[in-house]
Amino acid sequence: MSELAPPPADAPLILVADDVPANVELLFDQLHVLGFRAVAAYDGPAALRVCADRHPDLCILDVSMPAGDLGVDDRSTGFEVCRRIKRDPRTARIPVIFVTALNDTTDRVKAIEAGGDDFLTKPHNRLVLGARVRSLLKLKAATDALEESLRKQKELEKVRDDLMKMIVHDLKSPLTSMIGAMEMLVDGDFGPLSGDQRRALVDTESRAQDLLSLIEDLLELAKLEESRLPLHLEPLRPGSLLNEVSREWELRVQQERAQLVLDVHADARPVEADQALVKRVFSNLIQNALTHSARAVTVTLGARAEGEGTLFTVADDGVGIPPEYHDIIFRKFEQVKTLHIPRVRSSGLGLAFCKLVVEAHGGRIWVKSGPEQRGSAFHFWLPDHPPASPPPIAGGLGS
Repeated sequence: MSELAPPPADAPLILVADDVPANVELLFDQLHVLGFRAVAAYDGPAALRVCADRHPDLCILDVSMPAGDLGVDDRSTGFEVCRRIKRDPRTARIPVIFVTALNDTTDRVKAIEAGGDDFLTKPHNRLVLGARVRSLLKLKAATDALEESLRKQKELEKVRDDLMKMIVHDLKSPLTSMIGAMEMLVDGDFGPLSGDQRRALVDTESRAQDLLSLIEDLLELAKLEESRLPLHLEPLRPGSLLNEVSREWELRVQQERAQLVLDVHADARPVEADQALVKRVFSNLIQNALTHSARAVTVTLGARAEGEGTLFTVADDGVGIPPEYHDIIFRKFEQVKTLHIPRVRSSGLGLAFCKLVVEAHGGRIWVKSGPEQRGSAFHFWLPDHPPASPPPIAGGLGS
């Protein structure tokens, strides 16, 4: 090797894999001049061992070198080494540059198919080599930084979710006791109440029940995300289901001076589903329609057959939802920010709960809203028979 000042100890480490010592020495000299450290391998298995043991920042591979026990022809060793580097999660992000005397289009195609990041033909220019090495190292650094950022984000999300579960569990017991005490007060177990006292207690108990429902939503969200909430399946007739939902919401709809309309098609057939969970999906969607508008609205509950399932709809003629929010509203704690309804308070959990319930049944949910139509229409499709093992929720809801 030529006598050159050694690069800094923290300089990027480059693997040079070539069976010709003169070629390795030339690349070592060029890389040292460019400020990089280098490590050598003279056959395919040695190159893979160096990658596994030293985790170089970049690999420079010759195409033709001894294959050893890799099971390929010596003229294809570099391609096989690259394939194995890219298959191994520990080394997959290491950039690979092929350097060879061959200048055949077929070899370039094989290099790309093997996962190579760049290709140099011998004899190569030192400055070109340096430019390409630096470019790939910058790309790797950016990719590594992104991966680390995503890893930290997932860790923070897990900490947040674990803390939420702990707080929710700790809140439920004292809140249940408070509700029980208020029920006893309202029932007169501790003596008679004036009209104002009774109304205040009834209102307070109602708000406490809302809070308890929110806590139960949080608990069930966690179970749904971890696929631990069992579904109690039974045949649901769309007409009967929507009539029952309508009766339960009749008083609230009147209080909001709104109108509830049913639109059940004759072809709507029974589906196997968890009635309690599906009713809560409708309740969350109706709640959104009533509260996220500054005026009284008409809410339409619909059901019709579609394919091997039933399409349910909750539509309103309110302010609508901007298109840029159509995806994020189904994530936990996400809300639509609008100036039209400053009075609305929301946990951002309702639609996340709806999405998890529908997907637990093997269905899907989406919203249509925009300039071409008035208000919003939430659609969710449920199959006639849910799959035995519904597909996992892609990416979760905290992402």
